Amino acid sequence: MAEDSGQERTEDPTAKRQKESREKGQVARSRELNTLAVVMVAALGLLLLGPGMASKLMDLMIYNFSLEREVLYSTDTMGLHLLASIRQGLSVIGPLFLMLLVAALVGPVLLGGWLFSAKLLAPKGERLNPLAGLKRMFSIKALVELLKAIAKFLVVLAMALLVLHMRTDDLMALSNEALPGAIFHSGWVLGTSLLLLACSLIVIAAVDVPFQIWDNKQKTRMTKQEVRDEYKDSEGKPEVKSRVRQLQREMAERRMMGEVPKADVVITNPTHYAVALKYDPVHSGAPVVLAKGADFLAQKIREVATEHDVIVLESPPLARAVFYSTELDQPIPAGLYLAVAQVLAYVYQVRQFQEGKGKRPGPMPEPPIPNDLRRDE
Repeated sequence: MAEDSGQERTEDPTAKRQKESREKGQVARSRELNTLAVVMVAALGLLLLGPGMASKLMDLMIYNFSLEREVLYSTDTMGLHLLASIRQGLSVIGPLFLMLLVAALVGPVLLGGWLFSAKLLAPKGERLNPLAGLKRMFSIKALVELLKAIAKFLVVLAMALLVLHMRTDDLMALSNEALPGAIFHSGWVLGTSLLLLACSLIVIAAVDVPFQIWDNKQKTRMTKQEVRDEYKDSEGKPEVKSRVRQLQREMAERRMMGEVPKADVVITNPTHYAVALKYDPVHSGAPVVLAKGADFLAQKIREVATEHDVIVLESPPLARAVFYSTELDQPIPAGLYLAVAQVLAYVYQVRQFQEGKGKRPGPMPEPPIPNDLRRDE
């Protein structure tokens, strides 16, 4: 399909797709790496533990072939003898088996990490479908696996023939050695041969691991449409996000309007801007903006202030300066301290006159606004 149709998997998987794929058990795994880990541990185990195992197994053989006549005719004694032989045999081969068990558990974790997915244990009807089984048998993946198996067989066969050629003299010499020496010698030959065969598996794993990583990445790649759909699901549809933002704005406006009655003064533009200021010398060192708005919101601030007897003063330069330089619930900048102080002093005079304790104040002088804070229309 064409790329612009949105159906080709050309996009890298998102974090969400990677997480979902991992939950489904779709991670890179390499059987060749697992086989390499087990065989390598087995070879190293034979080289390290082989001499001691050979000696103890030889002692076990002597123990079982040197029975007295009375023991042979006693069923109870023979049973105890058998149990003792089993315990001794397990103690000899147990460390090697434990090493192999650890390798079998750690090998799969080397690529893809630890993963337990309950979804893989769930029964699936498609696995019982004969047609689906035939499709898997004759798929490209099955062909690749077949070619890998043939290549692995040839590599291991070539290494086995090479090892056999290298160890021919050692194998022929075993027949001329005494039994204890032959046992130790054969353990060493077996360990080194297995180690060389494991080295051949390194080549196979070095090819298979990058292929499995690439193949798993190809399976999790996404189309452009899938990326867009996932973005919509995670971020929300545009109309829903717009509605959420609208509700958030309405809630913020209601909270802000609830603060207007607490203001000492509302300074207006007179129609385009309005800011409500509160000065609390005990809790704040500077006047704080309780509400601000433009156009319709400015009109609402003026209406709420009038309803609650908050003094509304017109000072376009100061209203614009506070509106653009200060956020809600934040103190005004230091450059506006003098201007706002003059306004609050005038408000105090108005309050005194309203309470009958002073003369009617004249027109409020225009507060001084620093050039860096002045905002002209």
